[in-house]
Amino acid sequence: MNLLNTGALAMVLSALSLTCITPVFAADDYDDYASEYADPDPWERFNRVTFSFNDTLDRYTLKPVAKGYKAVTPQFMRDGVGNFFNNLEEPANFLNNGLQGKFNEAGVDMSRFLFNTLLGGFGLVDVATRMGLERNDEDLGQTLGYWGVESGPYLVLPFLGPNTVRDTASKLPENFFNYTYTGYMNDVRVRNQMFALETVDIRSGLLDQERLITGDRYTFVRNAYLQNREYKVRDGNVPDEF
Repeated sequence: MNLLNTGALAMVLSALSLTCITPVFAADDYDDYASEYADPDPWERFNRVTFSFNDTLDRYTLKPVAKGYKAVTPQFMRDGVGNFFNNLEEPANFLNNGLQGKFNEAGVDMSRFLFNTLLGGFGLVDVATRMGLERNDEDLGQTLGYWGVESGPYLVLPFLGPNTVRDTASKLPENFFNYTYTGYMNDVRVRNQMFALETVDIRSGLLDQERLITGDRYTFVRNAYLQNREYKVRDGNVPDEF
């Protein structure tokens, strides 16, 4: 995604903070988890201000749009939209798995892209999963983490939501090298429309998950994000006290 070309549409990314509200571990156990990493949130005062800004922006802009989208769009159509955009992300999954030396997973990514594009109506139908090819979810931040780059402090960015220093740094080469599908679309209007549709579709899928948030909203989202990122970097191989 080229942030310079998405313009005002970048504001809708604030809602993507909610993509992490399903925690990998119980949020109350986070203090034990974080003890390995000293203080993961040394910039909490700044982060809380930014989080409040993003949360307010989402509440009065993207969330109402997402509710309307969900109300008027049948489930099968939302599934098709989600499948379509997931398919467009498969080349990035392929590249990151390749950079991590996970060539079997990279082969799955490429196979998924080919099968879903050719047999699934350009990705509208996820035929690959039905064939036993499970989808991966990789990005450059995870690749850096795989090779030992520490996450660094937690950082909430205006419009962009939860991040870490490592994940923020990874966005620069992703944009420079046109890492995602939006980087290959020359028509700015079409690119922005697709980006907006994808974001609204993702946000609509998170409406029910908001009920999982308990206690302090900022703390819950922070803990869930850091836990989720660590889980993904380690491919699920995280310490389990149980």
